Amino acid sequence: MIKYIIIDDEPLAHELIEQFCGILPHLQLEKNCYNALEAMQYLNENSVDFMFLDLNMPKLKGFDFLRTLSNPPKVIVTTAYKEYALEGFELNVVDYLLKPFSFERLIKAVNLAIEKPKVLLKPTTEPTIKEQRFFIKGDKKHHQVLSSDILYIEAYGNYCKIYFKERMILSHEKISSLEISLDSNSFIRVHKSFIVSKDKINTISGNRIHILEHEIPIGQTYKTTVNELL
Repeated sequence: MIKYIIIDDEPLAHELIEQFCGILPHLQLEKNCYNALEAMQYLNENSVDFMFLDLNMPKLKGFDFLRTLSNPPKVIVTTAYKEYALEGFELNVVDYLLKPFSFERLIKAVNLAIEKPKVLLKPTTEPTIKEQRFFIKGDKKHHQVLSSDILYIEAYGNYCKIYFKERMILSHEKISSLEISLDSNSFIRVHKSFIVSKDKINTISGNRIHILEHEIPIGQTYKTTVNELL
């Protein structure tokens, strides 16, 4: 079995990683650590193959903790802050996951951590869209949402609006960050300011996409991409 630990001060982050890793064979969760000091104590007495490491934690920040380890396990960073990516790779982390990240993105990171490029881990069952969960930061909270519930996403300056059937979340994420995380088989960029869920499209008429009562414009440079759906 390939052993790992999770180091993150947010319980919901633990739940999501556990859910994703539970679909993969040969992975065994050894410890849930909710701060770096707890992880330090555990690693002083135990060994694991790799760890998921959050950066912005109380008491001791993720990279400061990593620098204290003389022989650290391999590290997959999980964070909402992209500005520390360069520092992470200088510390030899194997991958840098920006929250919210998808199941497919986590698989790539795990495969890098276990260094088996010729024998990639495969899920025991194919995940459905309903199983793809994300954390969306907005209104000083992290909202856990199903990607299958998203109708479309609209850029809003340095923020974005994520529309669901009966609500809207104003997220602190940029639309470009969400585009990277979302499954391209399920979502499509149709305008510099809009990403839509493919299976939520009711009609495409001229330069407009209709989803329920919403009307989304199609950008000139995205017409070819949209036409591939037809």
